[in-house]
Amino acid sequence: MSGPAWVRHAIWWHVYPLGFVGAFPAAATPTAGEHRLSRIVDWLDHAVELGTSGIALGPVFASRTHGYDTTDHYRIDPRLGDDSDFDRLVHEAHRRGLRVLLDGVFNHVGTEFQRYRQAVDDDHGDSEAARWFRGRPGRFHTFEGHGELITLNHRNPAVVDYTVEVMTHWLRRGADGWRLDAAYAVPETFWAQVLPRVRQDHPEAWFAAEVIHGDYSAFVEASGVDSVTQYELWKAIWSSLNDGNFHELDWALKRHNDFLEQFEPLTFVGNHDVTRIASRLERPEHLAHALVLLFTTGGIPSVYAGDEFGYLGVKEERVGGDDAVRPEFSLPPTELDEHARRILSLHQYLIGLRRRNPWLCEARTSALRLDNQCYVYQTRLGDDTLVVALNIEDSPMRLAVAQLIGRRAQVVGGTAAPPEEVVGETVVAAQGWLILRPV
Repeated sequence: MSGPAWVRHAIWWHVYPLGFVGAFPAAATPTAGEHRLSRIVDWLDHAVELGTSGIALGPVFASRTHGYDTTDHYRIDPRLGDDSDFDRLVHEAHRRGLRVLLDGVFNHVGTEFQRYRQAVDDDHGDSEAARWFRGRPGRFHTFEGHGELITLNHRNPAVVDYTVEVMTHWLRRGADGWRLDAAYAVPETFWAQVLPRVRQDHPEAWFAAEVIHGDYSAFVEASGVDSVTQYELWKAIWSSLNDGNFHELDWALKRHNDFLEQFEPLTFVGNHDVTRIASRLERPEHLAHALVLLFTTGGIPSVYAGDEFGYLGVKEERVGGDDAVRPEFSLPPTELDEHARRILSLHQYLIGLRRRNPWLCEARTSALRLDNQCYVYQTRLGDDTLVVALNIEDSPMRLAVAQLIGRRAQVVGGTAAPPEEVVGETVVAAQGWLILRPV
């Protein structure tokens, strides 16, 4: 297994702080004196009750807008609060047994970043500040065409040193690891220089890179990160359910098995950058199938805050297009409607199953039955095995358990599942699912 041993048990509750506390967008800019970061503390008991083991934070460092235009990596964004608010959040999380993952933006910086301001004032482009960035004053490179995001020069040893120092500073302050934003846009050699130095003082830290497209395994090997974001599986889950094409999912899971030979991917069905899973799926019944897949396949699962209540939100490619998936949260709800309560209960059940079976982190899957709308797979590590059956047809699916695996199995859970019944043959309800354990 790659990474520290504690990651085997990790299930993240992912929060985008600036949206969560109503700091961005906001009609009036909050001040540090409002200590809005403390609002997340109010939700930590919920994260525990949900069953997660850590809180993955979006950007918390000083920026001008959405947090990914960092102006000072050493300063808590004043719209969220100050150092004392961060310290309290980490303390309260750790007191509850929750790890804390930070979001590090080291591919680019915002236009208010001090060295960028110095570089802009340099008429000749040969100052020390100008060498922090790719290009020259007036022609500095930007991240994917965003003029407010200025690309760092990752060949500059000073940028390497700075990144090491920032990471080490916040790990020393109590963070347990880093998500590396836009890591795919950074040369792998940069991470290969940075991470070993950080690990010298913090060997238990975990590093997950945002990689959307490309060769995940090659990236991990060259960069030295512990994990990457599993966008291939994310897409295959909702796309196969919408299209009624489990062949796409099976292909992605075969790829996923290959990744697991080298590292445990960061898996998800929702995050701060994509349409919420409840909005993405064309049939509400399929939310259960997506969650079953998330929690019964290998990797390090993450739940985006609000998905556990069935929140809706569509990402749009426009200015402000992320706002719908990054809403403000009030205090934890004391009462839920039937729909939200059912989705929350399903999350809790599946997360509980995952926590009781930590071997699932490294488990490989293999298809036992594959049709367009019926998929039965075995998820296994050594002698530990679960059988998962997914049915997205509008009619029941007969499941010949003993025929498929050569023995009977105990029903662990599922749609209208009789608890703990040992079966040689059973039926998966229309638009239903089952999880079984061979006996």
